[in-house]
Amino acid sequence: MTLATLPFGVTVCGIDELAGHCATGASHVLSILDPATPVPEAFGTFGEHEKLELRFDDIVDETPGLIAPQPNDVARILAFGRNLQKEPRPTAHLLIHCHAGISRSTASMALIMAQTLPQEPADMIIKRLHAIREKAWPNLRIIELGDAMLGRRGTLVAAASALHRLQLERRPHLADFMENCGRGRELRAAGA
Repeated sequence: MTLATLPFGVTVCGIDELAGHCATGASHVLSILDPATPVPEAFGTFGEHEKLELRFDDIVDETPGLIAPQPNDVARILAFGRNLQKEPRPTAHLLIHCHAGISRSTASMALIMAQTLPQEPADMIIKRLHAIREKAWPNLRIIELGDAMLGRRGTLVAAASALHRLQLERRPHLADFMENCGRGRELRAAGA
């Protein structure tokens, strides 16, 4: 099956990688930060761009003392993705980052790709995401909320869980790490 072409470039990274992407020419930046994290200094070296900054913790269930991603956050991510589609080629380029560039950012990227390419099967969206960011572990809560908003009927959730399963096969140590971070629900969804 041939993958449809995205009408914009894509970069997914963590905070410590931002400085290396200042010359990327990002037209749009989705910055997902922990609630108490300061705005990364690297943004001072980026050119002109549209920016959406969201602040919530990388969790999949409501947890006392932490801020979980909410439906409004996901709605804002999708609105930002629609805005990106108005940017003319070849200048349209989306840079998404979170703390490590693994979970919140990859989940957000998957949703923006699924919205942009509504006919693309969910498993192909997630495979493309994995090719863009090999260490992707999309945040299940963000995927669940976005899957419902996009009317994907659980297909994005299933595809993300399949990627989690693949990552666990390749990196078995992640099981203990995710369990200790309170993300056991992702492990159970992956069949671990």
